[in-house]
Amino acid sequence: MKEDLNYYKAKKRVERIKGFYGHLVSFIVINLVLYVVNLVTYPNDFWFDYWFYWQLLIWGVGLVFHGIVVFYSLPFFGKEWEERKVKQFMAEEEYQNNKME
Repeated sequence: MKEDLNYYKAKKRVERIKGFYGHLVSFIVINLVLYVVNLVTYPNDFWFDYWFYWQLLIWGVGLVFHGIVVFYSLPFFGKEWEERKVKQFMAEEEYQNNKME
């Protein structure tokens, strides 16, 4: 049972890391395309270039937070909290299964 739980945790962590790298690749590809669109539509006008940088900044902040959540544990969502939630959900599921029988 413990090996199954460890396998499940490892699998979930790999899925979160994979999701982050997918987010990173889409961030790079889409922002390169938007940068080219920005250069084509406003090649010499510096003031209109700001739309690209704003969306780059906002999405970049979201990407940084995604990376922090995936690679570092936040204090309020640390391993202890995760363990408590897993045990809570398992207990609730067991209670529901026993209730149905």
